[in-house]
Amino acid sequence: MQIAIASGKGGTGKTTVAINLLLATAMLPPDERPANLLFLDCDVEAPNAHLFLHPTLENQEAVGIQLPEVDFTRCTYCGKCAEVCVYHAIAVVGKQLLIFPQLCHGCGNCTYNCPEQAIHEVLNPTGQLAWGSLDIGRQPQSGSTSVGFWQGIMNVGEAMATPIISQLKKRALSSAQESLAILDAPPGNACPVVETMRDADFVLLVTEPTPFGLHDLRVAVQVARDELHLPVGVVINRDGAGNADVDRYCESEGVPILMRIPLERRIAEAYAEGVPMVHAFPEYHAAFVELYRAIAQHILSSGVKS
Repeated sequence: MQIAIASGKGGTGKTTVAINLLLATAMLPPDERPANLLFLDCDVEAPNAHLFLHPTLENQEAVGIQLPEVDFTRCTYCGKCAEVCVYHAIAVVGKQLLIFPQLCHGCGNCTYNCPEQAIHEVLNPTGQLAWGSLDIGRQPQSGSTSVGFWQGIMNVGEAMATPIISQLKKRALSSAQESLAILDAPPGNACPVVETMRDADFVLLVTEPTPFGLHDLRVAVQVARDELHLPVGVVINRDGAGNADVDRYCESEGVPILMRIPLERRIAEAYAEGVPMVHAFPEYHAAFVELYRAIAQHILSSGVKS
């Protein structure tokens, strides 16, 4: 089961919801807890879940995109590579072949279509994956729960986060059997968010009851539900700070509101100190457990695989 947690805008509390959902689920009784738990921090431009979860990161790996490299002893300058490149990352002018790495998306189309097999690909590192685990304490009689933790980190100056997120998901989820994976998406509604949502079983959208929150929630629902055809639900953070327009929108669109987190100073203070809500305020453990159960029920009722 994959749960992508996203938001139409930054600063809504998306990571707060993601880490507390993970912690509450990890502390469920063994008969209800998923066999394996994974957390993926897909906000590769500014990953920060580790500040709250304190994982032990034991491994890292460079990732990036495959750039074309030309063997000019075989190249006939036929221009086929430039013709098939939809990103205009290759140009052939007379007896010159120019490659523009900043435009390349690493799709491999030029390599595949070169009639002379004069193009091969080399890795251009644009970021890193780091992974390890964290132990989440439970009741003494139940021991602790081991959770796999993965994050992507984009190199400074790079422009494309999507290839890093794609490889992060591929590496983290390839061998995950009977697991619950919580994916903390980047903010916004652009390509990196779409890549994080892709193939998820449920998208949990975190918003706030403000005009900006509603505007970006509309776009996020359109992307997740109407374009990717994924079931969605909403968490309203800082409830009570604005108006009821988000409630009215969700009711009109049939989008379930699964949880409300009130605007309280104590929650902000705990966040500032890096303390998750389920640790600082025991009553929120039960609330996030109910959130997990509600999501699982929505997945079951929608007929999505679990």
